[in-house]
Amino acid sequence: MKKLVAFSLAMGLIFGATAMVGTAQAAKVIKIAGMKAEGEPETIGMHKFGEYLEKLSNGKYQVKVYPNSTLGKEDKYIADTRRGTVEMNATGTQVASFHPAMAMMETPMMYDSYAHAHRAINGGVFDLLTKGFTEKSGLRCLSMFPLGFRHFYTKNPVKTIDDVKGLKLRVPNITLYTTFAKNCGINGQAMPFAEVMSSVDQGVIDGGDSPFSDITSTKVYEKCPNITMTGHILVIHALFINEKLYQSLPDQDKAWFNEAAQKAAEDVWQLVEELDKTAIAEIEKNGGKVSEATPEMKAHMLEAAHRTWELFKDPNTPTMYVPNADEIFAKAESFK
Repeated sequence: MKKLVAFSLAMGLIFGATAMVGTAQAAKVIKIAGMKAEGEPETIGMHKFGEYLEKLSNGKYQVKVYPNSTLGKEDKYIADTRRGTVEMNATGTQVASFHPAMAMMETPMMYDSYAHAHRAINGGVFDLLTKGFTEKSGLRCLSMFPLGFRHFYTKNPVKTIDDVKGLKLRVPNITLYTTFAKNCGINGQAMPFAEVMSSVDQGVIDGGDSPFSDITSTKVYEKCPNITMTGHILVIHALFINEKLYQSLPDQDKAWFNEAAQKAAEDVWQLVEELDKTAIAEIEKNGGKVSEATPEMKAHMLEAAHRTWELFKDPNTPTMYVPNADEIFAKAESFK
């Protein structure tokens, strides 16, 4: 009898261990690709999403984060997500090529604070921006979160509107950005961010504009130590999932993905202001100077922004035209 009991216990342990291995092997790995480095808001958001999804699903799903363009540049991993070879990604206005309204995530001077943007996006702007996006792209947008407001970084101080006019600043090669720079009187130089340092050294540019997270991660403040807090564009990124994959999920699993994405976004919204404070401290510790833009400069940039907004309202610019643009502007304004 003792031998029988011992045998039964041994078999039970074997079957239990086998079941545990089987459960671990059954976990579905979700690959999520991004462009930012570890420690930046986008990557923090991806990691948070993975933590929440694994917990909500009790280990049914595990998320593997690929930051810093490990799976290629944005256009590649977006295409891979559409094909389904990568399940998810984090990106921003790059997806506007499928649905122009997504470019309005980064409309100049649309938000005057993180709190304003947070209220607006959760209060209906998200739904207006993404309406019709999935059908055109094959991707589903699960949540949006901030990377930070863009501020000027320059070799010399920028104190007045005249200091802005004629500045040679690096801008992303995106119509919205280049048009806004022109309307501000800036001599915009479209180039990849990776070329900023060498271009400053060569005198090609006087600086550029970026969120604090980019300014500190690249230490661009070492060459352009004057940071002017204009906050003219809030950079917004989002979590996207392949739509076919999403539709193949049971309803409970969809709910897990949705909840994990929302919780992760909320974490980043709460965190980003603290990250800005940390960045300012680092810049000042290393000899940089961070100053507020004057009310006159803000007014100048707001007027330039309003002229730039016309890009979204003009049916003659089909790559930018957003039929419900006025509704989006009004909804965002209502949360000030």
